[in-house]
Amino acid sequence: MLAQKSVRLFHLPFSFMLPQKVAAEAGYFREEGLAVELVERDRRDVSVKYIPAEETLTGAYDVDLYPICKWESIRRTWEMDDGRIVANGTFANLPYTVVTRPDSDIESPADLANVPVGVNLRTGQEYTARKALEDHLEPDEIDLVGCGMPTDRLQALYEGRVDAVTLIDPHTTLADHLGFQRLLEYDNHMGIVGDESIDRDVLEAFLRAYGRAVEDVNARPEAYRETYLELLAADAAVAPDLFDDVDMDAVREDLTVPRYEVPDPVDPDELDGHLEWMRARGLIDEEATIDDIVASL
Repeated sequence: MLAQKSVRLFHLPFSFMLPQKVAAEAGYFREEGLAVELVERDRRDVSVKYIPAEETLTGAYDVDLYPICKWESIRRTWEMDDGRIVANGTFANLPYTVVTRPDSDIESPADLANVPVGVNLRTGQEYTARKALEDHLEPDEIDLVGCGMPTDRLQALYEGRVDAVTLIDPHTTLADHLGFQRLLEYDNHMGIVGDESIDRDVLEAFLRAYGRAVEDVNARPEAYRETYLELLAADAAVAPDLFDDVDMDAVREDLTVPRYEVPDPVDPDELDGHLEWMRARGLIDEEATIDDIVASL
């Protein structure tokens, strides 16, 4: 076991990161020799995206580890030099869903050609959504527009400013109760980025503690149901108008705690394929190389 190693860990208050919070609160990180401090932002201070687009987490926030979408982890480490990727995975059976209004003429993903689809830009959603939509549309037919955080995207759809948005639970279930229609589902892929202080021992200790939390949640999901539902309550506090006409008790009844997975140590060959996909579409510099993006542990 490590001697106590201080680790500032950025926490995303979203459904796919529940085990990270459980591991911290249950003391699993501490038992692995990691003195973890969760770094969180006040949701009321977040107007567009939870991970700052123009500030580095390893620099401006002095963070040692942070989770982020897999494709955004590639872009961020290359373009912002904000650490190196140390792990990745799907994290949970929580797919992204494209939803539309019930009065829309959009009946299939193919109908989204040249239709603005609301995402949260600079979070990785534009990459995962683009990759999924390419199975149904030509690349030049895909129109992704920035609509901000989940409640902001729902508000944009509700008000008719866009005809479709991407969501993940618990907001997908909330969209069901607002009367919106599900159109397309696709996997949510995440990465973990570390600064230069993260070595193999620290990463392995982190993954062991995270894995214990995953086992706990998967074995007793109902024990963590209230913690999971707090994620939606937090958004109700920042976007109350969106919840006025919704029976929140019914939404809560429909929500289930997903099954989680443990991230894997990064596989450079797998990420190199994603990097090539981004290069081919002009989403990242041609000069970007996997050796500059993945940590050498």
